[in-house]
Amino acid sequence: MRVIADLHIHSRFSRATSQNMNITEISRFAKIKGLKLVGTGDFTHPKWFSELANELTEDSDTSLYYSKIHPESPIRYMITAEVCTIYPVDDKSKKIHHVIFTPSLETAAQISDRLEKYGNLVTDGRPILDMTSPQLVEEVMEVSDQNEVIPAHVWTPWFSLFGAFSGFDTIEECYQDMTRHIHALETGLSSDPPMNWRLSTLDRFTLISNSDCHSHWPWRIGREANVLELEQLTYMQVVDTIRKKDTERFKYTIETNPAYGKYHWTGHRNCNISMPPQEAEKHGNRCPVCGRKLTRGVDQRIEELADRPADYVPENPIGYKRLLPLSEIITAVLGVSYQGAKKVWSIYTPLVNKFGDEYTVLINARKEEMSKIVNSRIAEAIIRVREEKAKVIPGYDGVYGQLALFDKEQEDLAPKKPKQKSMADFM
Repeated sequence: MRVIADLHIHSRFSRATSQNMNITEISRFAKIKGLKLVGTGDFTHPKWFSELANELTEDSDTSLYYSKIHPESPIRYMITAEVCTIYPVDDKSKKIHHVIFTPSLETAAQISDRLEKYGNLVTDGRPILDMTSPQLVEEVMEVSDQNEVIPAHVWTPWFSLFGAFSGFDTIEECYQDMTRHIHALETGLSSDPPMNWRLSTLDRFTLISNSDCHSHWPWRIGREANVLELEQLTYMQVVDTIRKKDTERFKYTIETNPAYGKYHWTGHRNCNISMPPQEAEKHGNRCPVCGRKLTRGVDQRIEELADRPADYVPENPIGYKRLLPLSEIITAVLGVSYQGAKKVWSIYTPLVNKFGDEYTVLINARKEEMSKIVNSRIAEAIIRVREEKAKVIPGYDGVYGQLALFDKEQEDLAPKKPKQKSMADFM
């Protein structure tokens, strides 16, 4: 059974999240995207937990859940959450995000009972906890050995394990004796497997990818995901596949081009300055315009810790595919500013209706077949993204990268700097 899973999302009870992030809308757009398994996110928030208990039914044979309101939906849910631990180490504040998987709402409630001692679970769907990373893992694993803790978006500069401003240099420094319970790392939007392969210390960990989405729209949910081949879709089959780094069952991850992420290159947004690692080092990591410190990008942070060349490929790795959301591709071809514009939907909907879901369009649809229902330039753009012929002007310091699909566009965009997107773009 082929399963595409997005295991890290947020509910409307998390900050800067769409109010439409409810089970009905998540189920609707997850199906359109082509997802089969979705994390609930935010189980630590009391109101969201109550909604999950009222709106989901447990399949006791699989330890997964489905919608009571829409039982016909193929979407299954895994109970998940993200939490933030903030604590001092050697007079420096460490701010680390973690994703938690748990097999039931019952075990989720037990985890929340333990974590509420360390922070207010009501204020945010992604709570801030006054505890160390090892303490978090110990508390979670004492509830059940079927629970899993995974470092979230491990290279994000501000809130992650390897974050340039508040993280660690090794997993062992972060999780100490609890490292034995860490089996996987989430790559995040600004890194992908080849970037992580450059660190030999990460070889034993499974690399997973999730959207960390804050809205239900198909250009957010499932923008990164995991493709599994399972005998049966169950909680423990998913967790066991991740724990064992099983390349027979874990086929590949779906990745956005990491240059598209908001923190790929080093830069300074206020001065419209961005640069690759070598150039940043030449400038002493200072903005050449104003002299302030640059925000170190993921590319530079990996360069600092890497012990392998950029083209290194480990033996028998889990695969990956670099894709972009279909709405993003259509938006770029049309030259419009919003993925939800009517023009975009008028192209998106016939494609999805024809081929069944968005992933099928992005991964499998033939150009000739797509060209029968949409402009051939749209079909060509989808193929170019699939074959990694599109170029992305790297993002930096909170500014998304900019997509250039065709040769002329790549020439025109090369000397320019991308504009910062608004909160509406994020939602």
